[in-house]
Amino acid sequence: MGRVTTTTTDLWHHFGRTRAEHDRDVPETFHWTWSQDCGPGPEALGDLTGRVVSDLGAGAARHAAHLAHHYEPTRVIAVDASPAQYAMATDLFSHLAPRLRIVPSDVVDHLHTMADTYDVLYSVFGAVDFIDPRELLPAASAALRPGGRLVFSTLAHYLNGEPAQPDVVAADIPAKTRGGEATTMRRWVLQAHVWTKILDEAGFTEISTTALPAAGDGPYTADTLLVTAFRLA
Repeated sequence: MGRVTTTTTDLWHHFGRTRAEHDRDVPETFHWTWSQDCGPGPEALGDLTGRVVSDLGAGAARHAAHLAHHYEPTRVIAVDASPAQYAMATDLFSHLAPRLRIVPSDVVDHLHTMADTYDVLYSVFGAVDFIDPRELLPAASAALRPGGRLVFSTLAHYLNGEPAQPDVVAADIPAKTRGGEATTMRRWVLQAHVWTKILDEAGFTEISTTALPAAGDGPYTADTLLVTAFRLA
C-alpha cells in the first residue's frame, strides 16, 4: 500500500493472507469504518455509472471488486505497490476484468501518469494513510478531472487511543518483513482540520470531514474519519 520507509521491499506480504485462504468471493458489502461492519457505504462515492474510479492502496482489491461487480463504472483501477497484495488481488478477482484492472505500482507514480483521468479516487485505510499527504494529495488532484471526487477513510486517532496529530507528522508503527522480522513503517494519523488544510493546499474544495464512532469496545477498535473533497472545477 504505497511507499514505506525501510529497505524491506514488501511489508504487506502477510496482510490478508489468512482471509484469502477461505474467502474468495466478491464482497457483498462496502464499508468505510475501521471495523468494516457498519456505517456508510459506496454512496459516499456518488453515482458511479460510467465513471472511471481508482482505489489507492487497494490491497487485495476487495472494495474495488465490490464496485466493479455491483455497480456500472466504466472501469475500477485497483493500485497497490505491494507485490504480495497484487498477486493476491489478481488471484482473487482477475475474472472481473476488464471492468476491474489491478495495477502493481507506487500510487504516487501511477497518479502522475494519469492526469485528468479519474472521476473518483478513494482510499479505505490505504495509500492516504501510508504516503506523505504532501506528495499524495497534489498527485491525486492532478489525476482527477475537474470537479472529480476524492473520498478516504482514515484513523480518527491512534489505535492505542492517543489523539491524532495536530500537524502533518507521521508516526512509526510496527510491521513485519516477509521473513517475520520486526520493523516499522510510517502512518499519518491527522486531525480533521489538518486534513482540511492540506487538501485545500493541494487544490481541493468542498472539503468535508465526518467522524464515525467505533461500533464497539476493545483493543483493536477505533473511530474513523471519513473525508470527502472535490478537485477545483
